[in-house]
Amino acid sequence: MDSTQLQNLLMERAHTMPNKARRVAEYLLANMREASFRSIGDIAEELKVSKAQLVRVAQMLGFSGYAELKSCLQKAILEQINPAALLARAVSSGDSFPETLYRAEQANLDDTMAQLSPEDTDKFCQLVKSANTIYCVGWGISSLVVELLQMRLSVMGRKAVFVHRGSLSMWEQARCIGKGDLVVVCEMPSYAVEVTESVEMAYKNGAKVVTITDSAAAPVCRTAELSFFVSANSPTFGSSIIGPLFLTHVLASALAIALEADAKKHLEEQAEFLHDERIFHPIFGLKY
Repeated sequence: MDSTQLQNLLMERAHTMPNKARRVAEYLLANMREASFRSIGDIAEELKVSKAQLVRVAQMLGFSGYAELKSCLQKAILEQINPAALLARAVSSGDSFPETLYRAEQANLDDTMAQLSPEDTDKFCQLVKSANTIYCVGWGISSLVVELLQMRLSVMGRKAVFVHRGSLSMWEQARCIGKGDLVVVCEMPSYAVEVTESVEMAYKNGAKVVTITDSAAAPVCRTAELSFFVSANSPTFGSSIIGPLFLTHVLASALAIALEADAKKHLEEQAEFLHDERIFHPIFGLKY
Protein backbone atom coordinates (compact mmCIF):
# COMPACT_ATOMS: atom_id res chain seq x y z
CA MET A 1 0.00 0.00 0.00
CA ASP A 2 1.55 3.32 -1.07
CA SER A 3 1.11 6.68 0.69
CA THR A 4 -1.79 7.78 -1.53
CA GLN A 5 -3.69 4.54 -0.92
CA LEU A 6 -3.09 4.80 2.83
CA GLN A 7 -4.28 8.40 2.91
CA ASN A 8 -7.41 7.46 0.96
CA LEU A 9 -8.09 4.58 3.35
CA LEU A 10 -7.81 6.87 6.38
CA MET A 11 -10.07 9.50 4.81
CA GLU A 12 -12.70 6.95 3.74
CA ARG A 13 -12.89 5.15 7.09
CA ALA A 14 -12.47 8.12 9.47
CA HIS A 15 -15.98 9.55 9.02
CA THR A 16 -17.61 6.19 9.87
CA MET A 17 -15.68 5.73 13.14
CA PRO A 18 -16.79 6.62 16.69
CA ASN A 19 -15.46 9.94 18.04
CA LYS A 20 -12.30 8.65 19.78
CA ALA A 21 -11.38 6.39 16.88
CA ARG A 22 -12.02 9.17 14.36
CA ARG A 23 -9.69 11.47 16.32
CA VAL A 24 -6.94 8.84 16.07
CA ALA A 25 -7.51 8.36 12.33
CA GLU A 26 -7.45 12.12 11.76
CA TYR A 27 -4.20 12.40 13.72
CA LEU A 28 -2.60 9.64 11.62
CA LEU A 29 -3.75 11.33 8.43
CA ALA A 30 -2.35 14.73 9.43
CA ASN A 31 0.86 13.39 11.01
CA MET A 32 1.90 10.37 8.96
CA ARG A 33 5.63 11.00 9.29
CA GLU A 34 5.52 11.65 13.05
CA ALA A 35 3.29 8.61 13.63
CA SER A 36 5.62 6.37 11.65
CA PHE A 37 8.49 7.09 14.07
CA ARG A 38 6.74 7.57 17.40
CA SER A 39 5.89 4.73 19.76
CA ILE A 40 2.32 3.62 20.38
CA GLY A 41 2.67 4.87 23.96
CA ASP A 42 3.73 8.38 22.87
CA ILE A 43 0.77 8.72 20.50
CA ALA A 44 -1.72 7.33 23.02
CA GLU A 45 -0.47 9.81 25.64
CA GLU A 46 -0.73 12.79 23.26
CA LEU A 47 -4.25 11.88 22.15
CA LYS A 48 -5.35 10.94 25.69
CA VAL A 49 -6.52 7.50 24.59
CA SER A 50 -5.45 3.99 25.51
CA LYS A 51 -3.02 1.83 23.55
CA ALA A 52 -5.90 -0.56 23.07
CA GLN A 53 -7.79 2.21 21.28
CA LEU A 54 -4.96 2.56 18.79
CA VAL A 55 -5.00 -1.20 18.20
CA ARG A 56 -8.76 -1.09 17.59
CA VAL A 57 -8.36 1.74 15.07
CA ALA A 58 -5.71 -0.27 13.21
CA GLN A 59 -8.10 -3.21 13.06
CA MET A 60 -10.93 -0.98 11.81
CA LEU A 61 -8.59 -0.02 8.97
CA GLY A 62 -8.04 -3.68 8.08
CA PHE A 63 -4.69 -4.27 9.79
CA SER A 64 -3.98 -7.13 12.21
CA GLY A 65 -2.83 -4.62 14.85
CA TYR A 66 -1.04 -1.34 15.42
CA ALA A 67 2.39 -2.80 14.59
CA GLU A 68 1.25 -3.66 11.05
CA LEU A 69 -0.30 -0.20 10.63
CA LYS A 70 2.91 1.46 11.81
CA SER A 71 4.94 -0.67 9.38
CA CYS A 72 2.65 0.51 6.56
CA LEU A 73 3.11 4.13 7.66
CA GLN A 74 6.89 3.73 7.61
CA LYS A 75 6.86 2.19 4.12
CA ALA A 76 4.66 5.05 2.88
CA ILE A 77 7.05 7.65 4.29
CA LEU A 78 10.11 5.88 2.87
CA GLU A 79 8.42 5.88 -0.54
CA GLN A 80 7.98 9.66 -0.26
CA ILE A 81 11.74 10.19 0.23
CA ASN A 82 13.01 7.43 -2.09
CA PRO A 83 14.92 9.22 -4.90
CA ALA A 84 14.21 6.53 -7.50
CA ALA A 85 10.47 6.56 -6.78
CA LEU A 86 10.39 10.35 -6.81
CA LEU A 87 12.20 10.52 -10.15
CA ALA A 88 9.87 7.94 -11.69
CA ARG A 89 6.88 9.97 -10.51
CA ALA A 90 8.33 13.18 -11.96
CA VAL A 91 9.01 11.51 -15.33
CA SER A 92 5.49 10.06 -15.56
CA SER A 93 3.67 13.21 -14.43
CA GLY A 94 3.98 14.98 -17.79
CA ASP A 95 4.40 18.36 -16.03
CA SER A 96 6.95 20.95 -17.08
CA PHE A 97 9.77 19.82 -14.85
CA PRO A 98 11.61 23.14 -14.29
CA GLU A 99 8.29 24.71 -13.32
CA THR A 100 7.49 21.83 -10.95
CA LEU A 101 10.87 22.13 -9.26
CA TYR A 102 10.55 25.91 -8.98
CA ARG A 103 7.14 25.64 -7.31
CA ALA A 104 8.41 22.97 -4.90
CA GLU A 105 11.43 25.03 -3.82
CA GLN A 106 9.40 28.22 -3.51
CA ALA A 107 7.03 26.34 -1.23
CA ASN A 108 10.00 25.06 0.80
CA LEU A 109 11.27 28.61 1.31
CA ASP A 110 7.83 29.99 2.21
CA ASP A 111 7.11 27.16 4.65
CA THR A 112 10.55 27.37 6.28
CA MET A 113 10.13 31.12 6.75
CA ALA A 114 6.64 30.63 8.21
CA GLN A 115 8.03 28.31 10.89
CA LEU A 116 10.79 30.73 11.97
CA SER A 117 10.05 32.98 14.94
CA PRO A 118 12.00 36.02 16.22
CA GLU A 119 12.03 34.45 19.70
CA ASP A 120 13.73 31.29 18.47
CA THR A 121 16.22 33.31 16.42
CA ASP A 122 17.11 35.39 19.50
CA LYS A 123 17.50 32.25 21.61
CA PHE A 124 19.82 30.74 19.00
CA CYS A 125 22.01 33.85 19.11
CA GLN A 126 22.18 33.72 22.91
CA LEU A 127 23.12 30.04 22.92
CA VAL A 128 25.90 30.64 20.39
CA LYS A 129 27.22 33.70 22.23
CA SER A 130 27.45 31.80 25.54
CA ALA A 131 28.97 28.59 24.13
CA ASN A 132 32.62 27.64 24.58
CA THR A 133 32.68 25.70 21.31
CA ILE A 134 29.95 25.15 18.73
CA TYR A 135 29.94 21.68 17.18
CA CYS A 136 28.15 21.57 13.82
CA VAL A 137 26.95 18.01 13.25
CA GLY A 138 25.57 16.45 10.07
CA TRP A 139 25.49 13.30 7.92
CA GLY A 140 25.17 13.08 4.13
CA ILE A 141 23.48 16.08 2.53
CA SER A 142 22.71 17.49 5.99
CA SER A 143 26.45 17.90 6.49
CA LEU A 144 26.47 20.50 3.68
CA VAL A 145 24.13 22.66 5.77
CA VAL A 146 26.17 22.55 8.97
CA GLU A 147 29.43 22.99 7.08
CA LEU A 148 28.08 26.33 5.85
CA LEU A 149 27.13 27.22 9.42
CA GLN A 150 30.59 26.24 10.72
CA MET A 151 32.21 28.42 8.06
CA ARG A 152 30.03 31.44 8.91
CA LEU A 153 30.65 31.02 12.64
CA SER A 154 34.41 30.80 12.14
CA VAL A 155 34.44 33.95 10.00
CA MET A 156 32.68 35.75 12.88
CA GLY A 157 35.33 34.62 15.37
CA ARG A 158 33.34 31.83 17.03
CA LYS A 159 35.15 28.60 17.90
CA ALA A 160 33.27 26.19 15.62
CA VAL A 161 34.02 22.56 14.73
CA PHE A 162 32.54 20.60 11.83
CA VAL A 163 31.58 17.08 12.95
CA HIS A 164 30.90 14.58 10.17
CA ARG A 165 31.85 11.05 9.24
CA GLY A 166 35.52 10.93 8.23
CA SER A 167 38.63 9.24 9.57
CA LEU A 168 36.86 9.23 12.96
CA SER A 169 33.31 8.08 13.54
CA MET A 170 30.86 10.65 14.86
CA TRP A 171 30.71 8.72 18.15
CA GLU A 172 34.48 9.18 18.60
CA GLN A 173 34.27 12.90 17.84
CA ALA A 174 31.33 13.39 20.23
CA ARG A 175 33.30 12.16 23.23
CA CYS A 176 35.12 15.49 23.54
CA ILE A 177 31.89 17.55 23.58
CA GLY A 178 30.68 18.54 27.04
CA LYS A 179 29.45 21.16 29.46
CA GLY A 180 29.54 24.71 28.10
CA ASP A 181 29.49 23.51 24.48
CA LEU A 182 26.69 23.81 21.94
CA VAL A 183 25.76 21.18 19.36
CA VAL A 184 23.94 22.37 16.24
CA VAL A 185 22.77 19.33 14.29
CA CYS A 186 21.04 19.23 10.91
CA GLU A 187 19.19 15.98 10.24
CA MET A 188 17.07 15.34 7.15
CA PRO A 189 15.51 11.91 6.57
CA SER A 190 16.50 9.18 6.52
CA TYR A 191 17.55 9.73 10.14
CA ALA A 192 20.91 8.17 11.03
CA VAL A 193 21.42 6.21 14.26
CA GLU A 194 25.04 7.40 14.54
CA VAL A 195 23.94 11.05 14.43
CA THR A 196 21.25 10.50 17.09
CA GLU A 197 23.54 8.59 19.44
CA SER A 198 26.42 11.06 18.99
CA VAL A 199 24.17 14.01 19.83
CA GLU A 200 22.73 12.15 22.84
CA MET A 201 26.28 11.41 24.04
CA ALA A 202 27.14 15.13 23.87
CA TYR A 203 23.89 15.99 25.67
CA LYS A 204 24.64 13.52 28.49
CA ASN A 205 28.08 15.12 28.81
CA GLY A 206 26.40 18.49 29.46
CA ALA A 207 26.25 20.12 26.03
CA LYS A 208 23.18 22.00 24.83
CA VAL A 209 21.54 20.93 21.56
CA VAL A 210 19.96 22.90 18.71
CA THR A 211 18.34 20.96 15.88
CA ILE A 212 17.53 21.82 12.26
CA THR A 213 15.19 19.20 10.85
CA ASP A 214 11.98 18.63 8.94
CA SER A 215 9.88 17.10 11.72
CA ALA A 216 9.43 17.10 15.49
CA ALA A 217 9.49 13.31 15.20
CA ALA A 218 13.19 13.34 14.22
CA PRO A 219 15.06 11.37 16.92
CA VAL A 220 17.60 14.18 17.48
CA CYS A 221 14.79 16.40 18.76
CA ARG A 222 14.54 14.30 21.94
CA THR A 223 17.47 16.16 23.52
CA ALA A 224 17.00 19.56 21.87
CA GLU A 225 16.80 22.78 23.85
CA LEU A 226 15.78 24.55 20.65
CA SER A 227 14.46 23.12 17.38
CA PHE A 228 14.10 24.78 13.99
CA PHE A 229 11.83 23.12 11.46
CA VAL A 230 12.27 23.39 7.71
CA SER A 231 10.42 22.22 4.64
CA ALA A 232 12.57 19.96 2.45
CA ASN A 233 10.23 18.40 -0.10
CA SER A 234 11.73 17.49 -3.46
CA PRO A 235 10.20 16.10 -6.67
CA THR A 236 13.40 14.17 -7.39
CA PHE A 237 15.97 13.56 -4.67
CA GLY A 238 14.92 12.51 -1.18
CA SER A 239 15.25 15.89 0.51
CA SER A 240 15.97 19.39 -0.72
CA ILE A 241 18.45 21.49 1.25
CA ILE A 242 17.25 24.85 -0.13
CA GLY A 243 15.09 25.45 2.98
CA PRO A 244 17.81 24.36 5.47
CA LEU A 245 20.46 26.46 3.71
CA PHE A 246 18.14 29.48 3.72
CA LEU A 247 17.50 29.01 7.46
CA THR A 248 21.23 28.70 8.14
CA HIS A 249 21.93 31.92 6.23
CA VAL A 250 19.20 33.74 8.20
CA LEU A 251 20.51 32.49 11.56
CA ALA A 252 24.11 33.38 10.74
CA SER A 253 23.06 36.86 9.59
CA ALA A 254 21.00 37.40 12.75
CA LEU A 255 24.01 36.33 14.82
CA ALA A 256 26.28 38.80 13.03
CA ILE A 257 23.89 41.60 14.01
CA ALA A 258 23.64 40.31 17.61
CA LEU A 259 27.43 40.14 18.00
CA GLU A 260 27.74 43.81 16.92
CA ALA A 261 31.30 45.11 17.44
CA ASP A 262 32.77 41.64 17.94
CA ALA A 263 31.45 40.46 14.57
CA LYS A 264 32.55 43.70 12.91
CA LYS A 265 36.11 43.21 14.18
CA HIS A 266 36.37 39.69 12.79
CA LEU A 267 34.72 40.60 9.49
CA GLU A 268 37.22 43.43 9.06
CA GLU A 269 40.01 40.88 9.58
CA GLN A 270 38.33 38.69 7.00
CA ALA A 271 38.33 41.60 4.56
CA GLU A 272 42.13 41.78 4.82
CA PHE A 273 42.32 38.12 3.88
CA LEU A 274 40.16 38.80 0.82
CA HIS A 275 42.77 41.27 -0.48
CA ASP A 276 45.48 38.61 -0.61
CA GLU A 277 46.17 38.42 -4.34
CA ARG A 278 47.89 35.05 -3.93
CA ILE A 279 44.37 33.67 -3.35
CA PHE A 280 41.82 35.97 -5.01
CA HIS A 281 41.52 37.98 -8.24
CA PRO A 282 40.45 41.39 -6.87
CA ILE A 283 39.28 42.67 -10.25
CA PHE A 284 36.31 40.30 -10.18
CA GLY A 285 34.99 41.59 -6.83
CA LEU A 286 35.61 40.50 -3.27
CA LYS A 287 32.92 38.58 -1.42
CA TYR A 288 33.01 35.80 1.14
